Amino acid sequence: MAALVSGGCAPANPTVEDLGLVPDYLGVQTRLLDGDLVNFLVEARGALTPADVTRYAECAAAQYALIRGYGFARHVRTNVDEEGGLWRGDAVYTISPALPDGLKTIDAEVVVARCRESGIPTV
Repeated sequence: MAALVSGGCAPANPTVEDLGLVPDYLGVQTRLLDGDLVNFLVEARGALTPADVTRYAECAAAQYALIRGYGFARHVRTNVDEEGGLWRGDAVYTISPALPDGLKTIDAEVVVARCRESGIPTV
């Protein structure tokens, strides 16, 4: 019974962070699309799931918002692709000085702190 209980605690799709692994984060390209709309292109090796790449893009977006003097960002979309062990993420965020409307908003300072604790680089 104990094995059944402990097995139920493991995430169904663990991320590298869940397993204590660290991908090789290969860099971020940032493109200002229009005013407060920003595109982040990230690459990593050693990711396990799209969630690992999505977190990397989120970390980049949060740091970028802080660099620009904003405190918040809102996730618009992220596309993730893997080929030959190289993971690529293409994410778009809006940045803003006040908490934007929407469900997928982030507090940039909180996210950057979490990223640093997790060893995920930012911009």
